[in-house]
Amino acid sequence: MRKAGLLTWCGHKLVRDIVKSGMTTRELDLEVERLFVSNNAIPLFKGVQGRVPYPATTCISINEQIVHGIPGDRVIQEGDIVSVDTGAKIDNWCGDAADTYLIGHVDYASKNLVDVTRETLRLAIELVATKHLWSEVAAEMERYVRKSGFSVVECFVGHGIGHEMHEEPQVPNFVYREFVRCGDFELRPGVVIAIEPMVNAGSKRVRQGRDSWTIMTADGSRSAHVEHTVAISKNGPVILTGEPRTKEEEDLVKEFFAAYSRSKSDGLPE
Repeated sequence: MRKAGLLTWCGHKLVRDIVKSGMTTRELDLEVERLFVSNNAIPLFKGVQGRVPYPATTCISINEQIVHGIPGDRVIQEGDIVSVDTGAKIDNWCGDAADTYLIGHVDYASKNLVDVTRETLRLAIELVATKHLWSEVAAEMERYVRKSGFSVVECFVGHGIGHEMHEEPQVPNFVYREFVRCGDFELRPGVVIAIEPMVNAGSKRVRQGRDSWTIMTADGSRSAHVEHTVAISKNGPVILTGEPRTKEEEDLVKEFFAAYSRSKSDGLPE
């Protein structure tokens, strides 16, 4: 799974390098798709079934949008916070990750929201090494978010991942009675999960957009979303969608971007 995770990390590196005010979300999406396709990977999100099949490689959600924003003609603006969620399947394994990007000068409240959301994910990964059950981790995530003055989105949660993007178990970022009773799971070696806190500046309530996919805050407040695919080993958690850690992985990243560059010069269809 590390190869799929590393390619997904490359997708986010590409986003960090090129996202800017003035570009459309569709333009950003097409570049990530080019990276994946040029490396013979399958964009995980494209074609996911819903009321209408999901049409893009990334979910790009801006400001009050929480998740599942469909890339299109919307122009990214100075001061926006832009959540990008994407994933790739290669050699029959999946990687899935998200981050929220700050565009230019962003107000303090929005920056703090993103910082707290990233810290919530970091805390969760750290606690995986010391807790026995996921509910124990989720309780600490929820406590940290609320202490910071924000709310945890409860309508959407993380998930198991492996040969398919969405596998059991469900991985909530909060604790509720039904989950503790029949959904909780042990944090044991071999478990691979996508941990993805979604944090709202205001109420936890959400609403769905007319496109049948985009989820937004009900009160119009801003939201942030981050995610990593994490494997639990006997030595603790391993971030499969993290940056390269060895010379071999660094070389693989170079190969991924070389294929992407060739596709641009060869005019790979978009």
